[in-house]
Amino acid sequence: MAKQDRAIRTRQAILSAAAKVFEERGYQAATITEILTTAGVTKGALYFHFQSKEDLAQGVLGEQDQRLVVPDRACKTQELVDTVMLHAHRLQTDPMVRAGVRLSLDQQAHDLDRSGPFLRWGEVMRHLLEQAQLQGELLPHVVPAETADVLVGSFAGIQAMSQAVSDYQDLPDRVCALLRHLMPTVVLSSILTSVDLSRTRGATVYTELAEALEELDKVPVG
Repeated sequence: MAKQDRAIRTRQAILSAAAKVFEERGYQAATITEILTTAGVTKGALYFHFQSKEDLAQGVLGEQDQRLVVPDRACKTQELVDTVMLHAHRLQTDPMVRAGVRLSLDQQAHDLDRSGPFLRWGEVMRHLLEQAQLQGELLPHVVPAETADVLVGSFAGIQAMSQAVSDYQDLPDRVCALLRHLMPTVVLSSILTSVDLSRTRGATVYTELAEALEELDKVPVG
């Protein structure tokens, strides 16, 4: 078990180092040598976990998926809003998420398949919209797959603008404005009146998740 734990820690250290280098340099300029130096591991350790720079980049891109899950909500519109706002909060606070977003939008990364995060985000949004539709929360004209694509594309643009203008400092405000403009065209007004669209919602959900994890850690195993 100790050996397995060490391998997991090593892999995470390599991914964290790769995230730092990719965010600072971009995909093309980043080198395995710099990632090795930043991680403080041997070349053998790195290649045990990742076969190439592209493999490392895909590892960083995939880490975003571990950060999408919010608790089930009775109102699926609120769950969708919470998912978007949590991602915005993590863009401000989590270097791994920032690096993943930089990679997914890096048009110089010609040999890197950057479609994964967009497709996975679209799937998450579509699923939540379909659940909201089944519960009668959406307007009758809404096509979940189409709305999911609009949400994902709009968020990508908003976060890129926020990064360029304020290094993500104004991201919660921009995402709130986006949701305030889009949600009334998708969700019944009677549902929206009870949905929290405040700029601090992402931080609130993050705290909720952190506290839930703390409680889990206190539960004795076996």
